[in-house]
Amino acid sequence: MRDMRPKNRAMALGSAGALVTATLMAGAMATPAAGAENRHGQDREARGAAIAAERAAKAGIDWQDCPADWGLAKAIQCGWVSVPVDYAKPDGRQIKLAVDRIGNTGTEKERQGALLYNPGGPGGSGLRFPTRVTSKNPIWANVAKAYDFVGFDPRGVGHSAPISCADPQEFAKGPKLDPVPDSEADKRVQRKLAREYAEGCYERTGRTMLQQMTTANTVRDLDVIRAALGEKKLNFLGVSYGTYLGAVYGTMYPDHVRRMVVDSVVNPARENIWYQANLNQNTAFEVRWKDWQDWVAKNDAAFHLGTTRAEVQDKWLTLRATAKKNPIGGVVGPNELISFFQSAPYYDSAWVPVATVFSKYVAGDTQALIDAAAPDMSDTAGNISSENGNAVYTAVECTDAKWPTSWQRWDRDNTRLHQTAPFMTWANAWMNLPCATWPVKQQTPVDVKTGKGLPPVLIVQSTRDAATPYAGAVELHKRFKGSRLITEKDAGSHGVTGLANPCVNDRVDAYLLTGELDRADVTCAPHATPKP
Repeated sequence: MRDMRPKNRAMALGSAGALVTATLMAGAMATPAAGAENRHGQDREARGAAIAAERAAKAGIDWQDCPADWGLAKAIQCGWVSVPVDYAKPDGRQIKLAVDRIGNTGTEKERQGALLYNPGGPGGSGLRFPTRVTSKNPIWANVAKAYDFVGFDPRGVGHSAPISCADPQEFAKGPKLDPVPDSEADKRVQRKLAREYAEGCYERTGRTMLQQMTTANTVRDLDVIRAALGEKKLNFLGVSYGTYLGAVYGTMYPDHVRRMVVDSVVNPARENIWYQANLNQNTAFEVRWKDWQDWVAKNDAAFHLGTTRAEVQDKWLTLRATAKKNPIGGVVGPNELISFFQSAPYYDSAWVPVATVFSKYVAGDTQALIDAAAPDMSDTAGNISSENGNAVYTAVECTDAKWPTSWQRWDRDNTRLHQTAPFMTWANAWMNLPCATWPVKQQTPVDVKTGKGLPPVLIVQSTRDAATPYAGAVELHKRFKGSRLITEKDAGSHGVTGLANPCVNDRVDAYLLTGELDRADVTCAPHATPKP
């Protein structure tokens, strides 16, 4: 997936979301609830979701050319699916979810239905998914013959009743405060900003919508979209947070699943969602940051940033200190540097571009770094702004699960972790701190497990993924009986299925096209390392 990494706010993901516990209809499996009142609420939501799906099946989707300003080619069609804001009140307020599709490229006989996609986040838009067909991406050519590629904006995202927590123009401005605090006073300022951000989510989004911004509701939305498409069962590809949507969907609607691929997996254990997930992520980012530095050092002939990891790190610390003292170009401080440089631990595709910009800066080309890392003030257009993506990320993770409310615990955990994982720890902490003072009720994550009727699920994961550490794939593999795990060993790019690695690609194709899986789990060699 393309992780939803909001510009100018360090991403906490891989991270992804938690869930309202749910008792399900239509063959879904019941999840233990805390009490009778809880069970009653879940029953109402399950009934409401079934009603919404039945209505969507009757209404279908009125496919039209996409709006010109959505930037999607004519071959792609767009439409809307209505869902209730609150599934306990299916006749109450409705919102429209934006969906798009491109038909299968093969014959009618070859067609196997729709393949729905979520790229992660929370807060990521899936509307670019059909462009994998229009761009003739060879990795997806075989699957495209059999499936319509369907993307959607989840609730609150982009064109689907977008939410907001702050003024987009103010949110985009830089330089922001250095995430790494020098004093208790610095921490007090960050705590105040986090509290104000949480209050802004409540004021700008409203209690009703904010309370319903959960993974469980997005899963219900996904099932309504399935029904609107006329699909009896769901074919789904989820990356990063999208894997958590898949895990929860498989728990809530096990007998609605036909084929499911989850790539770069969020650990679905209740105790991991979401506070612990972000602490674990910081450690994994540090590992992958060092992998990138080692690669830069091996390619010193191209980048001239040092022949050892330590030399590359020294130049990073020097750059960081310079930007802290005097923001580069007046707009790039340490926070903006992290927002730019973190793409290297996320994706191998960023290794060369990030190293090139860094190299140019060290050689005296300041403008290259400003162009790459400065806030994008054009990225403030309401429903497609980075502020919207950040708002959804915050709303879902904070509402999904109970977070620590004690500042002492946050301070202790992050101070300790910063000693061994300084690259992302404090930036991640401040991004998530609004959850400590969240203004609406926080839910209980779904107990992810194999439900009756769930078919084998294909899990794909690299061992050195920074955003979603490898343990998450292992945990989901244990919970989904009959699943298969493809491990890309000694690799760490986030989102494996979109990379050229025949060992992975051929197995994903075989599963989606025939349902066939290997008799045992598979370990693949890594994809090609980037070259300068």
